[in-house]
Amino acid sequence: MFEQEVGMGLAGRARALWQHRRVLGLLIMRDLKVRYAGSVLGYFWTILDPLLMTGVYWFVFTVVFTRGSIGEEPYILFLVLGLLSWQWFSSSVTETSRALTSESRLVRSTRLPREIWVLKVVGSKGLEFLFSLPVVVIFMIAYRKPPAIEVLLFPLAIVMEAVLLTGIGLALAAATVLVRDLQRVVRIGLRVMFYLSPVIYSIQRIDIEAVRKLFALNPLTGIIELFRSALFPAVFAGWKIVGVSAAICVGSLFFGAWVFKRLESAVLKEL
Repeated sequence: MFEQEVGMGLAGRARALWQHRRVLGLLIMRDLKVRYAGSVLGYFWTILDPLLMTGVYWFVFTVVFTRGSIGEEPYILFLVLGLLSWQWFSSSVTETSRALTSESRLVRSTRLPREIWVLKVVGSKGLEFLFSLPVVVIFMIAYRKPPAIEVLLFPLAIVMEAVLLTGIGLALAAATVLVRDLQRVVRIGLRVMFYLSPVIYSIQRIDIEAVRKLFALNPLTGIIELFRSALFPAVFAGWKIVGVSAAICVGSLFFGAWVFKRLESAVLKEL
């Protein structure tokens, strides 16, 4: 039976995941309940981390360093949109890299599609991202910043980030089982990626055209630009950057699914 599952084509694996969508939903809810069980603050831990980091960066770049802005005004709103998107990305990449090793007993003993353990992480972290959006609304009210019509693009940004994270997660989850040092590489890579993504600054503020074009190849650039267009439509980087990001997101999904399929047999032996 396992050999048949491993040999299943990508289309067949997608159908199997769709058939187990209710199980995926239950796993996501279980993940959230376990995470907040016994916690005094519970849900508020979801918003506390990005809120504190927003406060730190706002203080540094508006109080300590006041020589020109690196983002749009109000900067705190600009920041929180970038940091919430980054938190979803960072936490998902970290946890999907150990998605199979942390659930090794269930991965071996159940007949669920093994991709479901990656999707569970992306889904639960995505819900945490949605749960943290009231923070944005509070700042919007405080700064009297109404949303623009581009707020309708918000779901597109969510779908793009989910697709990107699923592709990265599938490749990392399988590869990390075989090369455990990859978890350390992931931590270092995320630190570098944070500063190479327009989280605390605007891509429009990059003066060198060649560098700006290079940053446009980062899929997070288009995603964060879409999120921010809801409140800062005047500085939207344009559909060309979003199109590049979308293509990379879809490409990462197919690449991740291919890597997962190729390594699954070796992963099961290792687990």
